[in-house]
Amino acid sequence: MKATEHEADERRLIEAAQRDPGRFAEIYETHLARVYAFVARRVPSREEAEDLTAEVFQQALVGLGGFEWQGTPFIAWLLGIASHLVARRWKGAAAQSEVPVDEIELAGNSGHAEQQALFAQLLELLPEDQRRVIERRFFEQRSIRDIAQEMGRSEGAIKQLQFRALDTLRRQMRNRHE
Repeated sequence: MKATEHEADERRLIEAAQRDPGRFAEIYETHLARVYAFVARRVPSREEAEDLTAEVFQQALVGLGGFEWQGTPFIAWLLGIASHLVARRWKGAAAQSEVPVDEIELAGNSGHAEQQALFAQLLELLPEDQRRVIERRFFEQRSIRDIAQEMGRSEGAIKQLQFRALDTLRRQMRNRHE
């Protein structure tokens, strides 16, 4: 199926689910595996991945009425919800000193939970566009080209956003440790 046909089918499915929440099950079935895989790579246990994945779809169902089609794949919206839930989980874990040590490549190779918790907090403080680029690039491991297409920007603009975000994160982490 061509991308435009898939996009049109997905858009019709979302619009149908907005009119009739009973149709949300089709969206759930379509995207469950990818959302679960995304979450599972970022949390330490299967049970937590299952809980967070369920919460992603619960929030998506609640927010579906306000979702506006902007041409990007619906999965991007779902993964955005997942990113926020995982980040919130890191913040909660930081308060309890139980931050997972996986998947925070940007926090350096030190393996210190404190540094990773700080990174998660600082990531949430970035401007929306910069945070989206970092999440897509390093957590979802997407290419600059894919991110540029999703965000409707040039590859150069995405590289600039990534540079600014990484520079800001490095400076803030360095300043907090001094």
